[in-house]
Amino acid sequence: MATKVDSLAPVLPPPDTIRDNADLAGFGYQPVLHRKLGRYASFAAGFSFVSILTTIFQFFGFGYSFGGAAFFWTWPIVFAGQFLVALNFAELAARYPISGCIYQWSRRLGGEVVGWFAGWMMIIAQIVTAAAAAIALQVVLPSIWSGFQIVGDDAALTSTSGATNAVVLGSILLVITTVINVIGIDLMARINSIGVTVEIVGVLAIIALFFTHTERGPGVVLQTDQAAPGPYWAAFLVSGLMAAYVMVGFDSAGELSEETKNPRRVAPRTILTALAVSALGGGLLLLGALMAAPSLDDGALSTEGLAYVLTSKLDSPAGTVLLGCVAVAITVCTLAIQTAGSRLMFSMARDGKLPFARRLAAVHPRFGTPVLPSVIIGVLGIGLLVLNLGNAAIFATLASVCIVTLYLAYLLVTVPLLVRRSKGWDSDAALFSLGRFGIAINALAVVWGIAMAVNLAWPRAEVYTPNGGGWWMLWAAPLFVLVVIAIGVVVHRVVNGGPNAESLEPAAQPA
Repeated sequence: MATKVDSLAPVLPPPDTIRDNADLAGFGYQPVLHRKLGRYASFAAGFSFVSILTTIFQFFGFGYSFGGAAFFWTWPIVFAGQFLVALNFAELAARYPISGCIYQWSRRLGGEVVGWFAGWMMIIAQIVTAAAAAIALQVVLPSIWSGFQIVGDDAALTSTSGATNAVVLGSILLVITTVINVIGIDLMARINSIGVTVEIVGVLAIIALFFTHTERGPGVVLQTDQAAPGPYWAAFLVSGLMAAYVMVGFDSAGELSEETKNPRRVAPRTILTALAVSALGGGLLLLGALMAAPSLDDGALSTEGLAYVLTSKLDSPAGTVLLGCVAVAITVCTLAIQTAGSRLMFSMARDGKLPFARRLAAVHPRFGTPVLPSVIIGVLGIGLLVLNLGNAAIFATLASVCIVTLYLAYLLVTVPLLVRRSKGWDSDAALFSLGRFGIAINALAVVWGIAMAVNLAWPRAEVYTPNGGGWWMLWAAPLFVLVVIAIGVVVHRVVNGGPNAESLEPAAQPA
């Protein structure tokens, strides 16, 4: 009888989880998400959002078509700038281990209004980024099997049939990732970790393939003869869009802090590790592709990108397997973006800062996931694709507007942090601290963020209207940002003036 009573006793969470939950309670939040992520799963969340296989396969042709082989140098430059941002984020992740980190960090540093707009812009950016990542399947799947070209027979993203087929494949992928996100963090973490492992193996295999089948030496990265006409500095700035689009999302480890074990120590390190590993792997991938490409001047590198180099060197079942690794990377990238976005939406709704906050903040009792935010991001991502059905310009336009918005959201963290530092803000040196270098690193991160946002939003016809279009397409990025801000002003007023203004949990005051 005693055995039966013991079996009915409540199962207490591990001591580490109790400690982490008590830490979260100190910020005024009850632990409702399932704390399941270890160090590797946390790293995988950031690495899969960056996803070098996804984004380099998407954007290699774009970067090469403008900058020629020397566009390679945009990669270390963008990494250096983004690492400055990541260092600041790592410090904040140690101090505020809360889901929805961009919103949570910004509002504690800059106040409620600044924090709200940081979260709002990040949510919009993540929805657009999920859609942009999903259409990358078009770059890979038709190369694996012609049956994946469901619409038309031209697989190029610059064609009408290719763009339409990309929307179809991307929509199917978003349905799959939504279902995974709804089922629970356990399944998401397992799939994501397996996918990241496959991606890392694929990256190493492709790098090895390229470097053992070279056509020229590493001096190729100094060649500019295939660059777009005009001053090279102008072409170089445009080609940097590739690296700028790849190296974002490393903050995902912070977005999942409430589902991570010991997040104060794990998240800062995985934020930096995800970005550094991505930069190293991506740099070797770019260099290897340029050295191994059968030709630099036949136009194939600009139109087909890395897929052209890979299939030319390994047109066999093994090559198909490597392309399959890319497809897996695209899948987990889309999954990670949607997961991060749903946690940010949940975090804002928990504070009563979004319409229908109570429903958005609801966590499924069995799955331990905020179901409605995942569904909304999936549906809106599909809707965004469908609205652009058949539009060959969707590829560059979606990518451009989403990264501009992401960089602005990051600035709404780094700028208030710099202001706070100038007033004597101190981080916890026992966890992760920039110490006396904090102000200098922070200031450089702000300058970098502003410069990149301006460069990316600049109305260049070759980026936004490559096949012609109206003025509104040329000014797509700044117009998109203005529309997002305008709608945000309306939503913010409605939320703060209506019944949703009441927080569902007692939000912590800015520290």
